Amino acid sequence: MSKNRMSKLNHSLNALGTSFLAFGVGAISTLSNTKLGIAQIPSQIMPSENLSDSNQLLIQNGSSRELRVAQANTPSRSQPPRIPSGINQPLIQNGSISVPDFLNPNPNRLQLPTKPEEVRINQVQPITLQQAIELARRNNRTLQTTVLTLERSQAAVREALAARSPTVGVQGDLTRSNSANSELSRRQQPEQLRSENTASNTFNSTLQLNYDLLNSGRRTARIRAAEEQVRFNQLDVQRQSEQVSLDVSNAYYDLQQADEQVNIAEASVRDTQRSLRDAQLLERAGLGTQFDVLRAQVELANANQELVRARNQQSLARRQLVQILSLSPTVEVTAADPIAVAGSWNLSLEQSIVLALKNRAELEQQLARRNISQQQERIALADIRPQVNLFANYNILDVLTDNVGFADGYNLGARVTWNFLDGGAARARAQQERINQAIAETSFADVSNQVRLQVEQGFFNLNSSRENIQTASVALEQATKSLELARLRFNAGVGTQTDVITAQTELTRARGNRLRAIIDYNRGLASLQRAISNFSTNTLSITR
Repeated sequence: MSKNRMSKLNHSLNALGTSFLAFGVGAISTLSNTKLGIAQIPSQIMPSENLSDSNQLLIQNGSSRELRVAQANTPSRSQPPRIPSGINQPLIQNGSISVPDFLNPNPNRLQLPTKPEEVRINQVQPITLQQAIELARRNNRTLQTTVLTLERSQAAVREALAARSPTVGVQGDLTRSNSANSELSRRQQPEQLRSENTASNTFNSTLQLNYDLLNSGRRTARIRAAEEQVRFNQLDVQRQSEQVSLDVSNAYYDLQQADEQVNIAEASVRDTQRSLRDAQLLERAGLGTQFDVLRAQVELANANQELVRARNQQSLARRQLVQILSLSPTVEVTAADPIAVAGSWNLSLEQSIVLALKNRAELEQQLARRNISQQQERIALADIRPQVNLFANYNILDVLTDNVGFADGYNLGARVTWNFLDGGAARARAQQERINQAIAETSFADVSNQVRLQVEQGFFNLNSSRENIQTASVALEQATKSLELARLRFNAGVGTQTDVITAQTELTRARGNRLRAIIDYNRGLASLQRAISNFSTNTLSITR
């Protein structure tokens, strides 16, 4: 190499000396500055039996590589999300959930906003996953509709029970009559005997009492059918509550993923900005080319586009969570929980399947449907069986124009009716209900198969996601080292800009893969909990 070339290289290296000396720390801080909010999770703390007694999670401590232990319920984030200014109020007070007034929806469900300021977001509230679930169970419209349906069926039971009591009613008539026949009779009489007015005023009142003594089981069947409908709707409330919890969990994880995708995109922008600066410095020193600068500029533009997309997805994820929680339209919610493995599943696949078949409300609902059809069959057959009705009437009659006074009377009796021939209509209705019973039994078997499949899918997905977390954590560490080496080689003149861009892309992909692995694991755990329903808290080893 010529002396001029050597002198030029030494001058360039001096100009870049600060960058070279700080590169080791800078490469590491580049990773920590991703603000991923997720621990570098080694294999020894993967979701397994080692998590059974853990109540903590590992998070990055600033820009250092040290790991510190933090309480899982600490809503710490390396960088606050970009949200409108508002009031952040705590939701937990004295151990119970406290809901600020601005989170509650308008109690008038029929009122629609008519002014822009009525839908403008002016309040922001970070919430945890558990708080989100509690809010959804309180405010979710679908769940509220299910509860109202339950209350309606409970009123139907009271209506059916009323048939056990006799009915008592009163009827009164006050009439004034003047018939044409009476008028003709008056005219035919001698004038001296002819009355001046043939109209009469009459008061007639009847007190009636009726009681169905025998209705061939119709009354009892209707009561039992109404009670079974209440049972069905109670199970439906339970089912919907479990589904709302799953929907909220998925929406919350979507928001967490969107938040961290923004952080990853921002880290990618910083990486490409640094690569662009390095390329520009080398070009000025005569060691690089304009082609390398252009490549870095294109890469930076692409990274900025990904950042815009990530922020858009973040905004959509926040609004979707608000919609599920049915909060006030002027409220924005953010995820307060850091991203971490939610827990481990301590049951085997076979134990999980048996527990799901025991707990699932959908199976009990099919049995309730069958019981309702059985009672409807009895009601249908009662139409062609004997009916006995007891009745009692007390009557008062007074002709107001005769000055005689009133007279009273009564009658007691029993009425038997038997519509033993109706062309087969009643038996046809009964046959329909028997078919409905068979349909319910078939649905029971079908739902049980679906429940098993859901448990198996959740169990297998959980295991695969756990393995992916380990693989992604290793890949992230390797991608970080790869980018460090690529930059060192490029700055030393023995590597290319293409190597740096490729390493940056691989690092961004590794960050995203690790994020998705953890989020997929948490989603799988939530799905498995939903598939089993009413799981005991002892079933899970929770890390948050």
